Formats: sequence, structure tokens, C-alpha cells
Amino acid sequence: MNISPQKRILIIDDDEGLTEPLQIAMEAAGYEVLTAHDGNEGVMKIERDAPDLVLLDLVMPRRSGFAVLDSIINHKRRAPRIIMVTGNSEPKYRELALDRGVDLFIPKPYHIEELVQAVNDLLKSDASE
Repeated sequence: MNISPQKRILIIDDDEGLTEPLQIAMEAAGYEVLTAHDGNEGVMKIERDAPDLVLLDLVMPRRSGFAVLDSIINHKRRAPRIIMVTGNSEPKYRELALDRGVDLFIPKPYHIEELVQAVNDLLKSDASE
């Protein structure tokens, strides 16, 4: 299912082994995809490129996923949809993420097809509002 190409996704994850196949899958689904490999770069790209959705890792160098999340919340623009994708699936982190406005919390490892479907569902719900 293709979504109109103007939908922009930012993947913020320091693991290029995960970022690259995810970028390929999201582009195949019709999205424009940007990547950032640490939290500081991610915040800069959120402010500059105004993505519709952010796939956000929790544990990263230079700025954690929660610090990035705080920057998004405090930013004056419309906040993007956020899916936190992390290997740290402890319930306390899930609760913290959801309390801070994360739309979905998905533990690693995940199936790329399921993540693409979650992105489709979130962005489709935005289009119908």
C-alpha cells in the first residue's frame, strides 16, 4: 500500500545495520526517508525538515531517545507522530515513553513488515482526521 510521497519519516538510530534495511523498506512503501545516527543530529533534522513521523531509538550516543523526545515536546511546531523502537523493553521505559506522548513503543527485534504497517496506520489516521 503506497502512501503519498510527501509523507516524510525520520529514522533516529545509531545502528546502521538496522537503519539501512528500515530505510529501504520505508522508501519501498512510498515514504521520503531521512536518517540521523545520534540524538543531536535527530533533533536538528526534526527542527529543519519537519518529518511527519519519527522512528526513535532509546539508547543512543550524544542524546538519548528520551532527551530527543523532550526536545520534540518543547518544540513550537506541530509534533510528528513518534514510534519508539528499542531493545530496552522494560515496562518502566514503555510507560515513560507513552506518558511523554510516544504513539507506539515497539521492542527490538521487530519484523520490518509490522513496523511499516504501524507507520502506515499512524499516518493514515492523521490523513483521516
